Amino acid sequence: MSLEDIVLSTVPSVNGHTIRLTHRQWVHITESHDYMVGNREKVLETVADPDYLVTGELGATIALRHYAATNITEKTCSAIYRDEEDGFIITAFLTSRPDKIMRRRTTIWTRPQLT
Repeated sequence: MSLEDIVLSTVPSVNGHTIRLTHRQWVHITESHDYMVGNREKVLETVADPDYLVTGELGATIALRHYAATNITEKTCSAIYRDEEDGFIITAFLTSRPDKIMRRRTTIWTRPQLT
């Protein structure tokens, strides 16, 4: 097993699948969005306990979770992943415009107290 294939963490999705975060994907996330360094727990929490789930591209799921404080400011974490058996996180980023993501997508799940 190469370093890239090492699983850093796993979390359960809302749908009961085990979703893994590999070293390769974490490097991809932090190289694409350097501010994500230090936000791995937020990404995992976003997948495991999101505020909303919306449809992504090519069968992916987008989890959104608001954070009053991150290492940059108040933001919403967006985690894109495959919600399936042996699922995995594709990428993640912080946004101040979750409404822009939600407007273009179909909401497929909402945290019960947010309805």
